[in-house]
Amino acid sequence: MVFLPDESRSLPPPPLLNKASVWLGLSGWMAALLDNGFNRRPVIRAGVHRQILFATVGWVVGYYLAKRTEYMHAKVDRELFEYVRQHPEDFKAAGI
Repeated sequence: MVFLPDESRSLPPPPLLNKASVWLGLSGWMAALLDNGFNRRPVIRAGVHRQILFATVGWVVGYYLAKRTEYMHAKVDRELFEYVRQHPEDFKAAGI
């Protein structure tokens, strides 16, 4: 998968209740409510299955975005630490 390379499997998974999942889950639910409102249906009571579907899709997309974000940050950290390890003369301790 291009979105998450195989080396991302070594990272611990993000929590199920993370900021991206919650926001995109709520955004999906609001999208279903707006669809009901624009199509002149009862906003909350109509299409409950669609509301659940949109919220679930938003939640899953948010989870995988959080997973990708953690992978990208871990990759940058790994490259930075490797550079520091290879160039210790540039990173001497201050005042020691």
